[in-house]
Amino acid sequence: MYAAEVFGVFAVCGGGGGGGDASPEEASATRKWSKIAAFATPISRNSVSMRWAKGLMPCGCTVDSKSVGDAVFSVTPSNKSDVDYLGESTKGDLNVKLEHLEAFGIDGHASLEGPIEEVARSETREAEDLLKDLGIPSPSSSRNSPRGIFCSRTLNLRSISAIGYDMDYTLIQYNVMAWEGRAYDYCMENLKNMGFPVDGLAFDPDLVIRGLVIDKEKGNLVKADRFGYIKRAMHGTKMLSTRAVSEMYGRELVDLRKESRWEFLNTLFSVSEAVAYMQMVDRLDDGTIPADLALDYKGLYKAVGKALFWAHVEGRLKSEIMSKPELFVEPDPELPLALLDQKEAGKKLLLITNSDFLYTDKMMKHSFNRFLPNDMGWRDLFDIVIVSARKPEFFQMSHPMYEVVTGEGLMRPCFKAQTGGLYSGGSAQMVENSLDIHGDEILYVGDHIYTDVSQSKVHLRWRTALICRELEEEYSALIGSRSYRESLVELINQKEVVGDLFNQLRLALQRRSKDRPAQTLAATNMNDEDLTDSMQKLLIVMQRLDEKIAPMLEADGELFNSRWGFLSRAGLWDKSHLMRQIEKYADIYTSRVSNFLYYTPFMYFRSQEQNLAHDSYTYYCSHFYDENCS
Repeated sequence: MYAAEVFGVFAVCGGGGGGGDASPEEASATRKWSKIAAFATPISRNSVSMRWAKGLMPCGCTVDSKSVGDAVFSVTPSNKSDVDYLGESTKGDLNVKLEHLEAFGIDGHASLEGPIEEVARSETREAEDLLKDLGIPSPSSSRNSPRGIFCSRTLNLRSISAIGYDMDYTLIQYNVMAWEGRAYDYCMENLKNMGFPVDGLAFDPDLVIRGLVIDKEKGNLVKADRFGYIKRAMHGTKMLSTRAVSEMYGRELVDLRKESRWEFLNTLFSVSEAVAYMQMVDRLDDGTIPADLALDYKGLYKAVGKALFWAHVEGRLKSEIMSKPELFVEPDPELPLALLDQKEAGKKLLLITNSDFLYTDKMMKHSFNRFLPNDMGWRDLFDIVIVSARKPEFFQMSHPMYEVVTGEGLMRPCFKAQTGGLYSGGSAQMVENSLDIHGDEILYVGDHIYTDVSQSKVHLRWRTALICRELEEEYSALIGSRSYRESLVELINQKEVVGDLFNQLRLALQRRSKDRPAQTLAATNMNDEDLTDSMQKLLIVMQRLDEKIAPMLEADGELFNSRWGFLSRAGLWDKSHLMRQIEKYADIYTSRVSNFLYYTPFMYFRSQEQNLAHDSYTYYCSHFYDENCS
């Protein structure tokens, strides 16, 4: 489904219904279907769906939608843009031309008179009805779904002039079991050639999830919360108890700046490496790794990394994928159409990938060409294509740029990218200078929180979008866990109430032992036996609640991953370290690029209210004040 486009049909057909008087009901229906006609979604680029034919008024003329749109509307250019009340640029906003307002008197339309609150309420209801009639999901319903686009920082897509895309696990979604499974196989083969015992080991992707951190000093895999405190840990392939985690790490924080110790699993490409490393930690602990290798946990990590590196450098892995891409790539017919909408909306599209040209061309042809209209090829979508980009250095410094001039990948030096060109290397600044587009006019979309998202934002102030395929599964798991989590929260709240009373009685007992009055007269007058009996009963209840709550907390998130729980959570209420990174560096995030198709290239993504610890207190106090002062 293509995004709806406003063509101003009312301007051509006029305000009447073809002559004659009309009843209020007919007039209302005419207005409704006139609006539907104006929003009619093209079935193809040359015709309008007959489903809405009755909305086209019999004005006896043909409509060139583009010329009508040009006659009625103007687009705010960069040199005349302003900043709206949310701090976003108004560049790209659509405006009704002044002469059209004067000629047709639209600003005096009767339905728009009155207080704006009432007008907006009425128009909102009508807009919701029209969206339903058109069969187009509203942005709010799209957002509240596994394939929603979620906003951390307000982003006006209309003000974006260029959108850059990573390829692997961004535009191209791989089957993790197939792609990472083969990477694991080649890694293990290389480890075996290096003298490591690998017999009996198999790829187990459920051992790890994105966002975990490898502790190379201790041979552990850990999950940290947004502050860096470690909440769960695994040594080798064995999960550690809560007590063991506390004893081992105490108040120690994960600090990703200490790269010699901590390795963050930024992307799904990290899965095969992490699985291989944790399995080899078991082999190191049980003494089956030969002593002559003389490795500690950190040295073992280097060995696994080297084996996986050679699996990529040797080229066998990519050759196998290129020979049978259908075994490794998950097709997404909606993806090329989402990019086509963006391109036709005037966005410059860029492909910036670390993969080489031959691999990129093969993967993109397989994933795009069969789903594009009118014999288009994948290259037709992109204004500039850059392969072998060497990210993150691509965003940090300048490298020589080469133009790829043959289908075999032969190159020649160049100094400036041209529209339609295919290049290797270079830098982000070269791209900005070539397009004369800079900073927050560019949106970059990638799957790697550091290489793609963090560095493009930190060094260039580009706007950013993170692709995290696991979000769909996590969203569904959170929905499926709703009743479980509600039960858990209810138990915790019950313990809090019981605990509040216990603490008050304990304080009363403490004061009584010092010959001081309790907090209230009633508490002071309690006899010793009632006081101690009540405390004993409450203590037993709390202990039994703890016995119930502890395993439920441990099991929270099992629907997503039995070892690590939810991707975005660290504990029942807190965010994971990964989620903190996403919020910090990604303006928007979603599960796949084709989700843009459910929105439009003109979408205004608005960040949601962020809850603070004292928000519930403020809410309670306002209600308490109203109830007691009325």
